[in-house]
Amino acid sequence: MSISKDDFVSGFVPGHNHGSVDYTSISHGHIHQCLDITSPPIMTPDGGHIHYTEGYVMFEDGHHHHYKAYSSPAIPVGNGMHVHYYDFETTTDAGHSHHVKGVDMPAPGTK
Repeated sequence: MSISKDDFVSGFVPGHNHGSVDYTSISHGHIHQCLDITSPPIMTPDGGHIHYTEGYVMFEDGHHHHYKAYSSPAIPVGNGMHVHYYDFETTTDAGHSHHVKGVDMPAPGTK
């Protein structure tokens, strides 16, 4: 069975990931763009899943920041799709850090 990004699926879809495009909080008078792709799902003891991500925010104001974070459990959004919430702090570089929070792009599956 082949599943595409536009297919609506009830249940869990193994091997999927999520992308996101967001901006950091303002710190020291600037922001960074954060482009991200998560790991494949990590199963949780309750039968749900989360995702891990790490990377760098876009270079801005002469520097960048690194981050490592885990998502929330899956949040069903209807039509057989789900998202994850994220909320993390970047590393401290150039004397400051940034906060990043938001929701990633929907992926097939309700769990």
